[in-house]
Amino acid sequence: MKRVITYGTFDLLHYGHINLLRRAKEYGDYLIVGLSTDEFNWDEKQKKSYFSYEKRKQLLEAIRYVDLVIPETGWEQKTTDIKEYHIDTFVMGDDWSGKFDYLESKTDAQVIYLPRTPEISTSQIKKDLKI
Repeated sequence: MKRVITYGTFDLLHYGHINLLRRAKEYGDYLIVGLSTDEFNWDEKQKKSYFSYEKRKQLLEAIRYVDLVIPETGWEQKTTDIKEYHIDTFVMGDDWSGKFDYLESKTDAQVIYLPRTPEISTSQIKKDLKI
């Protein structure tokens, strides 16, 4: 079984997120999503999510492409997660291009950056809604 992992906040879930998850799942049989906790978002990213971690987790678990949602509590856990969950492919949006290349030398996982859906983003939604 080929295992894939991706990470994100997935706040204000939209079709760009669904596209990313669908395309990530195409690289394997089992997709794990590392979902940024509220604390990690605030302490490390200086981002406040509209929906709580638990609500965002419920939304992701309802998506047919997602097999497991785990909490992302820090930047450094990616290497550990890849080893612990026996990940074959690490997938992120291409806005992170190059940032996680180091994982290929630290693990056996292939790192892939997928193009974002250009016309949609959570940042743009928040800006448009003034939240």
